[in-house]
Amino acid sequence: MPPPDHAPHLLIVDDDEGLLLLMAETLRTEGHEVATAASGRAALAAVAAHPPDLMLLDLKLRDVDGPTLLGRLQQGENRVPFIVVTGQGDEKVAVEVMKRGALDYVMKDTALLDLLPSVVRRTLAAQAQARALAAAQAEHQRLEREVLAAGERERQSIGADLHDGLGQLLTAVGLMCTALKEDTAETQPAVSQSLGQMSGLLREAVAQTRYLARGLVPVGGEADALQSGLAELAARTNGLGRVRCRFDCRRPVRLKDPAVTGHLYRIAQEAVNNALKHAHAGRITLRLGETEKQLLLEVTDDGGGLPAGHPAGLGLGLMRHRASAIGASLAIESKAGNGVTVTCLLPRRP
Repeated sequence: MPPPDHAPHLLIVDDDEGLLLLMAETLRTEGHEVATAASGRAALAAVAAHPPDLMLLDLKLRDVDGPTLLGRLQQGENRVPFIVVTGQGDEKVAVEVMKRGALDYVMKDTALLDLLPSVVRRTLAAQAQARALAAAQAEHQRLEREVLAAGERERQSIGADLHDGLGQLLTAVGLMCTALKEDTAETQPAVSQSLGQMSGLLREAVAQTRYLARGLVPVGGEADALQSGLAELAARTNGLGRVRCRFDCRRPVRLKDPAVTGHLYRIAQEAVNNALKHAHAGRITLRLGETEKQLLLEVTDDGGGLPAGHPAGLGLGLMRHRASAIGASLAIESKAGNGVTVTCLLPRRP
């Protein structure tokens, strides 16, 4: 978006030199910076030298037709926004060019010079709004990523405290109970028996603390952390004894970005939790794979599926936010009685 003190730079492309001068003069009186090109080749050179904020293009040029010129101009990332200036009888062509990205069109008739300034103002305003919306969306996504990253850091901190603090303390108390149990075995058998029971409860508390800590700090920063983390998630789920969980990864999948790894793992973890808590699944499958273009993460279950009209809960919303934060797409397919399939596709950037 041009700064407020910068006059929009327009390029008018038309091989009718008289009309070209009239249009240029009309738009200059509106405060625009206007360049002109009387041929397709001149237009290509002008765009290369100084890309315009908006181009006004005649569809019929002597050296190259409008659609062909557009094909050349719209190659690459820096596409030129344009409106079409067309003569009577070319309405069908104008509609086709609109489908190819034209922002508006104006007819070559007696009202052309009167209408042209308002059409240009409207188009530039729409462009400014579109850029502002894109900037707002980008900022929104950035803030979402920061919120998720802050939550992840907090979870890791709590997980470390559980493992290194509470876990170690419970382990020390358990060892003391074991020692006291041995010391009182002969003199106070009842106390010794109670201490043995306390030792068992403390061992269970230590195991649960480590399980919680592992859930809060699920994966490391290694390139194969996602693959090993999902395999461990499947093993822990199997260990519950209520469901069969299988991890399928036919070829090694390596990710260099720990943040992406963490978000993908959390998506899988939430999908597994949903299958356990809500779908009452008996079988869950985690799949991880990749092609040259994308990475696939899929979680399927054989549970009851989501009920018709089921609102998106917090868990599903968080999965979508996580996918959006890393530029991935998330699809949730559910059929009553046939389980749920959660599919996350992450484009692979070169």
